Order: sequence, then structure tokens, then C-alpha cells
Amino acid sequence: MASKPDTLPNSLLPMQSGLEVLRFAALLAEREQGLLDPEDIGLGTDALQPGDLDKVPPSEIWPELYRGLMAARPSAMMRALQASGALLAVLPEVAALFGVPQIAEGQSEVDVGNHTLKALDEAAACDAPFEVRFALLTMNVGKSDSPPEHLPVHYRHVERGKPRVEAMARRFNVPDACRDLALLTLAECDRIHRISAVRAGPVASLLHRVEAFSNPQRFNWLMQVTSCDYRAYGGSRDGVYPKAALLDTALKVCVELGDGAQGGAADEIQAARAIAIAQAFRSQRWSNEAQ
Repeated sequence: MASKPDTLPNSLLPMQSGLEVLRFAALLAEREQGLLDPEDIGLGTDALQPGDLDKVPPSEIWPELYRGLMAARPSAMMRALQASGALLAVLPEVAALFGVPQIAEGQSEVDVGNHTLKALDEAAACDAPFEVRFALLTMNVGKSDSPPEHLPVHYRHVERGKPRVEAMARRFNVPDACRDLALLTLAECDRIHRISAVRAGPVASLLHRVEAFSNPQRFNWLMQVTSCDYRAYGGSRDGVYPKAALLDTALKVCVELGDGAQGGAADEIQAARAIAIAQAFRSQRWSNEAQ
């Protein structure tokens, strides 16, 4: 990989390949301050010719994408790639999200593509690991072709998104931990956003389903993903994501049950956890009803 220069080049005109455009875009993401220069965007568009990136193998594309995703402003790279036409070539699943509406908190609408970039910048702001950033990059890819009559709601986007996430993971040979968190995020993020202190049973079920007890690191990553997603919708960066705090409380009381809850059958363990969560939430509802 090319070494990092101290300053941005004044022009993209000397660039002769799509890979050089990718490198320039990744460098933009490493600039903590300043906005993307519109002139640079125009030059990038001129520099990239149709088919340029078709000649570049994913193994050479991925280090540049990784560099930009792990930088201070991933959105700067993504917008430069979008402006140059490179985003459609290297991440068509993400490029298709721009212009797609979605209902946000308070029933307002957001653009799914723009929201994805905001979530990535939130991840950078809290120095999230790459696993979290990859999950945020991919979590909405099933929403690009939602039936128009359903918009701005995205019914069954999880089913559409799963093969796309898997294809992206294969294409760029990402580590299994990244793929697994991305798929877990796809399946569970909406459920986490809907978690309620009134219904302890579904909270206990979710903790079991996401393997919060047996894989605490991945659970922590999942909470980071949902927190960044929440803040990208306009939630406070200074405060704690309320649903993450709720699940943290639930997890702690379940862990405190210790061996006493582990010796019974699976349904007995879940019932004990649900009752403990209900008591912690001061809820009268601990039935394991479906969400």
C-alpha cells in the first residue's frame, strides 16, 4: 500500500487508474478537519473511466476501503467514491442505498445512504473496531429494492440483505467475526431498537438469541453498532443509548442468577431470567411472548 503523504495532491489528473482514485478517497477520510473540495470531486469524476475498476481485483481494492473505513471520517471517502462513480463499481450494494427513504425517529424520513455514512462517522468518533464499522456499512443493504408501495418502511429487508452481506464478505475475504457480526446486526438491530422495559420475556429471549452470555465481546460490538445507528438518527452523542442501557441492566441481573439458573431445562432458565429482568425493570410482564 502506498505510504501516506503529508498533504492531498492538488489534482487528480495525473492519476491513471481506478485504484489511485480509491487511494485518494481513503486519504480524504484521514483528514479530521475540512470538507471535501467540490473541485476535487469533479477531477475524480474525470479521472475514473468506465471499467477502470473492473480490472482491479477485490484483494487490491479492499486495503484502500479498509483504510478509509478505519479513518477519522469514513464518510469523506464514501462521498468521494460516490462522486467519482467508484462507489457503484466497488460497493454497489451501498451505492444503491442513496435516494432510498426510511422512517426515522419521530416519523420523519431520512435517506438510507446518507444515514449509513453518518453511522460510520459515529463509529469513527467513538473509535469503534473494524467489526463494528463493517456491520454499519452493510446493515441496510437489503433496503435498496424494497417494494415501492411499502416505502418508507422496509418489510423483509433482512431476507434480502442476508445474501448481499454474505456476498460482500466473500468478495473481500473479511474475517469471519466481521461477517458474523454483520449478519447478527442485520437480524437483530430493529428488534433492539424496539426493546421495551415493559416486556421482560422478549428481552430475555433476545439476550439468549444473540449469545450475550457465551459471546460477550460480540454482544458489546452489537451494542456499539446499535448505539452508532441511534446517534446517526439524531440521538445524543453525549448520552447513553437507552436500549443499550436497558439490555446492559438485563444482562447483569441474568448473570447474577449464576449457577442457580443454569441447572434447569432451557425453558426454566429463560423463565428465571425473564422474572429477574421484570423485577429489575419493575415490570409486571415477564411472559415470553413474541415480539
